[in-house]
Amino acid sequence: MYFDPMYFVFAMPAFLFAMYAQWKVNSTFGKYQNVNSSGGFTGEQIARRLLDAEGLYGVTIEATPGELTDHYDPRAKVVRLSESTMYRSSVAAVGVVAHEVGHAIQDATGYAPMRLRTNLVPVAGLGSSLGYILFFAGMFLNFFNLSLIGLLLFSGAAVFAAVTLPVEYNASNRAMRLLVDNGLVTSHDADLARKVLDAAALTYVAGLAQALSQVLYYAMMLSGMRRRDD
Repeated sequence: MYFDPMYFVFAMPAFLFAMYAQWKVNSTFGKYQNVNSSGGFTGEQIARRLLDAEGLYGVTIEATPGELTDHYDPRAKVVRLSESTMYRSSVAAVGVVAHEVGHAIQDATGYAPMRLRTNLVPVAGLGSSLGYILFFAGMFLNFFNLSLIGLLLFSGAAVFAAVTLPVEYNASNRAMRLLVDNGLVTSHDADLARKVLDAAALTYVAGLAQALSQVLYYAMMLSGMRRRDD
């Protein structure tokens, strides 16, 4: 099967950045997971106090398997916390938990980028599968418009990644403000928790870089196809 070395030119920088981002978040979380917060609250206690402070009494908290699998489910109105954060009182756990509560508040207040991201989920999912099929079918059949439709479809993943950035950064900013305003951490603890969240944010930047590199590479292929047809 033919392999285009130009793929490396587009994909490798984003891939290396993604590897670095994953290493950064794992190493930073591991470092500050061993630093206890001055308040001594577990992640579960932090989550409940923050949710109640914002009047979100109906949002529940559940444990979920794995490490760094924490997330907020807007459909079930549940903050799901991994064991590494739910039962620990480290500054890393505090930061991650508060971040997920930030998403719950975004949902409750109708934060527009979060609503947009939620609506883009099926589009990105469809584009990631059907888009590639249509793109390469068009290349095989020498049907430019079919490949163009495929390119537009899997570009949805890049749009989704771009919308994700403000959602994640906003949740982190809310998290830090909530922790301090509610007196749950000292300013020093907040600074350490921020380092964990900043490292986690790199993974979303890397996701966008990878999605864009894919779009640019296939756009180059499509451009070459158009020139051959002219």
